[in-house]
Amino acid sequence: QVQLVESGGGLVQPGGSLRLSCAASGSIFSINTMGWYRQVPGKERELVAAISSSGNTNFGDFVKGRFTISRDNAKNTVYLQMNSLKPEDTAVYYCNADRYLSTGNHYFYDLWGQGTQVTVSS
Repeated sequence: QVQLVESGGGLVQPGGSLRLSCAASGSIFSINTMGWYRQVPGKERELVAAISSSGNTNFGDFVKGRFTISRDNAKNTVYLQMNSLKPEDTAVYYCNADRYLSTGNHYFYDLWGQGTQVTVSS
């Protein structure tokens, strides 16, 4: 079974830091772009950050240099380091793989993790 498993969410005070991890497991040979999205109730899911297999990155406008994204292609894992967190960063954070190649040499699209809660509050 192919899946993305997130970890690292939790409660943090304003100004604090968290590091999210997302590991892909199952019959995956490689992943194109991996990213983090977030969603609060009543709002659409929005891009936080994404990174291609070659290391090109893209961030949501609200990040403003506070977050970094990195990945380990050998482990099919992506990380999101979040610094200077604000209460408005409170959301469920989801990991995404836009396209992956299975070990059976088939492409699959738009794989999502189950989400991890990040709460920024004093």
